[in-house]
Amino acid sequence: MVRDVSSDMPMLVRIDDDAGMRWVLQADRMVIGRDPVCDVLIPDRRVSREHAEIRRTRDGFTLVDRDSKNGTFVNGQRVVGEYHLNDGDEIQIALCCELIFVGPGATAPLVLERQSRANLTLDERSHRLWVGGVELVPPLSLAQFRFLHLLWNEPERVFSREEVAQAVWPDEDAGGISEQAIDAVVRRLRERLVPLGADALIVTVRGHGFRLNLSERQ
Repeated sequence: MVRDVSSDMPMLVRIDDDAGMRWVLQADRMVIGRDPVCDVLIPDRRVSREHAEIRRTRDGFTLVDRDSKNGTFVNGQRVVGEYHLNDGDEIQIALCCELIFVGPGATAPLVLERQSRANLTLDERSHRLWVGGVELVPPLSLAQFRFLHLLWNEPERVFSREEVAQAVWPDEDAGGISEQAIDAVVRRLRERLVPLGADALIVTVRGHGFRLNLSERQ
């Protein structure tokens, strides 16, 4: 279930293993890190003592990485310099702590639902993927995620190229999608899965289509 709470104050909401923890952004500057004096304390050795900070500006809030060893990321992209935060932005601290920035007056999600099957976990909201607990970074493209999600919903079922075209490009005529375009999405997805040793998840059934093979990931 997804449980919401409204607030007039901007905040950070943790959405990983400690989902539900919240920090209201009341000060003009709040430091994120593992040092006990930090405003947002993350006691993990992968997090720098003073890892990043959030600053209040005339236009809202900006996120700044403080030359951390393992980096600060927003929506899968590493922060270089300053990043202007928008409601719903997903912040990763050293790729080990996940936070969502909730703007003033917005609805704050306390728990985000992720779908899991065997060792495969998908997050529909952010297009993120975990295999065996290891996250693929950066996240999949929209086309790649739509294709994988189609197969994931019914593993071992073979989906035709027409079904793939309809799912990956819902706003276009499936008949106008070339086989080369479909093959390109499949090829790129397999290439993305190689670092996780999961490229064999996508099976091509010659003359019929594609299916997801979870049998080796049980």
